[in-house]
Amino acid sequence: MSYTLVQGFLATCPLWKHQQFGLQQFHFPKVDPKAITKIDLPEHLRLGHQMEVVFSELIRISNDYSLVFSNLLIDEGKIRLGELDFILRHTRSEKLIHVELAYKFYIINPEISEPIYRLMGPNRRDMFYTKLDKLKEKQFPLLFHKSLAPYWETVPIDPIEIEQQCCFKAQLFAPYGKTAAIRPLNTACIVGSWISFDAFNTNEFHSFHYYIPRKSEWVIPAHDNVPWMNHFETLLEVNLRMVKENAPMVWMKRADGTLDKLFVVWW
Repeated sequence: MSYTLVQGFLATCPLWKHQQFGLQQFHFPKVDPKAITKIDLPEHLRLGHQMEVVFSELIRISNDYSLVFSNLLIDEGKIRLGELDFILRHTRSEKLIHVELAYKFYIINPEISEPIYRLMGPNRRDMFYTKLDKLKEKQFPLLFHKSLAPYWETVPIDPIEIEQQCCFKAQLFAPYGKTAAIRPLNTACIVGSWISFDAFNTNEFHSFHYYIPRKSEWVIPAHDNVPWMNHFETLLEVNLRMVKENAPMVWMKRADGTLDKLFVVWW
């Protein structure tokens, strides 16, 4: 699974290109994922933390960057304020870059006018615009927090010389059977659909087969080498998640063998 996580990470597009919203997108270097022989990823590790490990390993095998440090904790007294994800050094220019990593799954709600407000987590608890605000107002300013002053003197590094960028990758899901306008965001991020439970429980979907992937499998493209279930079996599994207000990802296999990824939402 570690190798497929690496492939999935590399295949996932950045949510925007160049600079948008006052944030510069990190241009990920070309790497050969086969150079990674093994990644130790504990099963209990949250997907976001797994992606941090994958990012670190890919930078490690890169010819363009070296990893100065990762996950630098920032405390104020006994209060944990946060952490800096990565500081990288460009191999040729020696330029230092502070990179904050985000890997998200968002559905697109076309009823909302502004693109940045259209993106939300499948359970409607994780909003793209709040993540943007957090990056700009909380995470990036931590680079200059006074508690880090002794550390910069020890390294030594002048934080003023560090450029700040974000590696923001996302998989987006449009309403089933519809198109969704999201510019200036990257339309290549749209990889599937979302649908309500009631719509999923209709005759249109009865003849297809389904698989409910583990969250670590959300990252990778749907493939055929899984234990498929019929629609009735899938409804029973999905309904258990609906009761808990948890929207599962489902892989759907049509009669012609084509595969789709979709979220079935409870709301």
